[in-house]
Amino acid sequence: MKRARHHLVNRSINSCDEALLGLICAPLQAARTGNSVATSVPTKLPSGKNSTAEKLLVAASELMIERSSIEISLSDIAQKSGANAALVKYHFGNKDGLLLALLERDAGTELSNLEYLLAQPITPTAKLKLHIGGIIRAYHRFPYMNRLIHYLLHETNAGSADEVSKFFVAPLLDFHRRLLAEGVSSGEFRQTDPVLFYTSLIGACDHLFFGRHAMSRATGVGPVTDEVCRQYIKHMETLICGGILTNVEEAAAAG
Repeated sequence: MKRARHHLVNRSINSCDEALLGLICAPLQAARTGNSVATSVPTKLPSGKNSTAEKLLVAASELMIERSSIEISLSDIAQKSGANAALVKYHFGNKDGLLLALLERDAGTELSNLEYLLAQPITPTAKLKLHIGGIIRAYHRFPYMNRLIHYLLHETNAGSADEVSKFFVAPLLDFHRRLLAEGVSSGEFRQTDPVLFYTSLIGACDHLFFGRHAMSRATGVGPVTDEVCRQYIKHMETLICGGILTNVEEAAAAG
């Protein structure tokens, strides 16, 4: 267990050295290739990973999406994956180790793209919009993500919380700090607190995909479809840009 956890920490920290979490997803692929934006989040571990461990992660992800809950048992995961529940302990140490690996898997692609986004020869406003769209698409793909983060940060052992902070929370905050500072320096952004920005953007994603169940009972709204996701991206762009851009009309005209 210690060896597996040590490997996970090292790998997570290495990812953070290269990229700071932002959940950029497909917008960066589009920036690289010039093609239209399309969501591209891996549903499997990178090639070379153990196939049984991969099946366990995929099964856990699918169960949480199907049930709209992170409350799944080892027997549920085993039945869904077709693997023995004892293999969870073999590959991940315990259930929390599996959930930590799942979060790393889901956030890994986006983590690796943040430095690339910051380095692009585009305006801070354009980077901000790509970031907003990328985060919302990632939450749409993995709607359990924020609940998983909360659980690993607050309801497990200190080691899991430290790892999530190192490869997820702290890097995202640092990315926001640097992006916002770049926007202020260029004259595009008003002074904005990175922690409050993080809270606003991530909290908005969390409520759309987690709080939607409560809203459906109160107002009858339906599930988060692709169209709802697109509408929410546009809504959040308008809301956030309207709050921090120094010239909202010019930004709107520029798209």
